[in-house]
Amino acid sequence: MRVLLISPGFPADMPYFTRALAGMGAEVIGVGDQADTELAPDVRRALIGYYRPSSLWDEDATVDEVGRWLGSHGTSVDRVECLWEPGVVLAAKLRAGLGIAGLSVDQATAFRDKETMKQRLDAAGIRTPHHYRARTSVEVDAAAATVGYPLVVKPIAGAGSADTHVAAGPDDLGSIIESLRHVPEVSVEEYIDGEELTYDTVCAGGRVLFENVTWYRPKPLVTRLNPWISQTAICLRDLEAPEIAVGVDLGRRVLAALGFDTGFTHMEWFRTSSGEAVFGEIGARAPGGRLPHGMNLSADVDVFAGWAEAVCAGRFSQDGSKRYNAALVFKRAQGDGTHIARIDGLEPLLCEYGSLMPVIDLVPVGERRRDWRQVVTGDGWMVARHPDLATTIHIADRLASEVRVIAG
Repeated sequence: MRVLLISPGFPADMPYFTRALAGMGAEVIGVGDQADTELAPDVRRALIGYYRPSSLWDEDATVDEVGRWLGSHGTSVDRVECLWEPGVVLAAKLRAGLGIAGLSVDQATAFRDKETMKQRLDAAGIRTPHHYRARTSVEVDAAAATVGYPLVVKPIAGAGSADTHVAAGPDDLGSIIESLRHVPEVSVEEYIDGEELTYDTVCAGGRVLFENVTWYRPKPLVTRLNPWISQTAICLRDLEAPEIAVGVDLGRRVLAALGFDTGFTHMEWFRTSSGEAVFGEIGARAPGGRLPHGMNLSADVDVFAGWAEAVCAGRFSQDGSKRYNAALVFKRAQGDGTHIARIDGLEPLLCEYGSLMPVIDLVPVGERRRDWRQVVTGDGWMVARHPDLATTIHIADRLASEVRVIAG
């Protein structure tokens, strides 16, 4: 099988997927906005060809350029894949231009445009936050008057919690509108008060082959607004627990309503204090933030290889049963310095829980600190893994509170 893969070297987890396709025996052709010399050596080795369009995000021009480039080499492809949010619609347009089956432009748009997404789920009887599309400040004000406070304002085509804001009342809305002047369209939505979780899948032929639920502690938006917080994300072991099963059922219904067929999906949902599962949003791509690695650690699988197998052969032959809860703890350096000066509190925890901590990947002392606003992993991450959820939470909370990365 020959697979055209958009952005084979970026973001951080993409090289794992690129290598996995090659490991499945696929011939992988990359299309991206990096120069081929900027690709990591293992990514270059996994590719049989690479093309850099003149402007990757000029979608129609890229479809024409890639089609001509493939034609000039007498090359055809069997699949077009993309695991990076900005390229999902581009991948669909390439499929249409090349006459290849897969997620259509109409379907891909529903995974990118949050208003279209929720309208289709509303029509399927799925509970979504009350929502309105807005292009101007007048429209935002009108939507706010209908939705009521508190409310959320976020980009129609955004990813993660970037440019997402909560307005507690009218006084907040003016500054939020001003900060979003660079965003052409926003969604004004009901604020759902509850825990935030994910529902992630690898699918083939419309069948869920592997599934995962991750619990964010606290919500990503809270973490984004409070740089001192160590975000924790727990890939859960027990997906049949009643409070989790409601989200699994919701996710399966969402996939059916949107007609998803083959690949990775990443959905976020809310569980209210009453136990109701409310849809948040979904992407037709893998999650970021090292969550695929958390899935691997929770089930002792390789989801990168599992995705490649699903794409190439329509199956996930590994045993995807969950064995552990895997808590990912992301650290942000404290202090005003530009470089990591020291790491406090880690050694005692290693002595106590070292066998239950399969990953410790912190920025080394002496290296430059990272911008946590741009890098989900911040200044490094650690993992606590255990079959018992309470034990996992206890260790993760200690990693979050007692390990301090200091910049000086």
